[in-house]
Amino acid sequence: MEDKPLIVGMGGTATPGSSTERALEVALRSAEQAGARIRLFNGAALVGLPHYLTDAATQCAEGRELVEAIRAADGVIIASPGYHGSISGLVKNAIDYFEETAADTRVYLDGVPVGLIATAYGWQATGSTLATLRSIVHALRGWPTPLGAAINSAGGIFKDGECTDANASNQLALVGRQVFEFAQLRLRDPSFTDTNVD
Repeated sequence: MEDKPLIVGMGGTATPGSSTERALEVALRSAEQAGARIRLFNGAALVGLPHYLTDAATQCAEGRELVEAIRAADGVIIASPGYHGSISGLVKNAIDYFEETAADTRVYLDGVPVGLIATAYGWQATGSTLATLRSIVHALRGWPTPLGAAINSAGGIFKDGECTDANASNQLALVGRQVFEFAQLRLRDPSFTDTNVD
């Protein structure tokens, strides 16, 4: 077992360098600066995933790579744009691939800390998108971190890979640190987030 927790970040849009992808990168960098190993599946990686459970999906090396990363993850950060008040189809399809872990010893994201980020051009969709992400993570038996970042990206707050809005930047950095800290606690004592009721 590695001393440094592995944090897997997943999210973005079909547009390279989207605000969702930039927000995810800020959070992942924060986890890395705290001491984590990181792995990123950005918008380009998600675009390459066929619809889950299609014939193409069963042959998809990128899908297997995502599933193996999730299996190995000590923590996860998921970032989605708010499309029509909810998460994007692109992000939902990637999450659907987690079903491949249903028969694993660690089912889905059981006990894994998960940081959540919702971005939108305006505030309304950020709240409902964040709530949807939380519901999905609960269904996957994961532990959403106390802070979920709701980012209004309407003002073009990401420039050259950096977040120019101090409040948003602090939120994103805290999401990354919280995932790292909870992952460390879980590595030291797996019962910390135990969901077994037997």
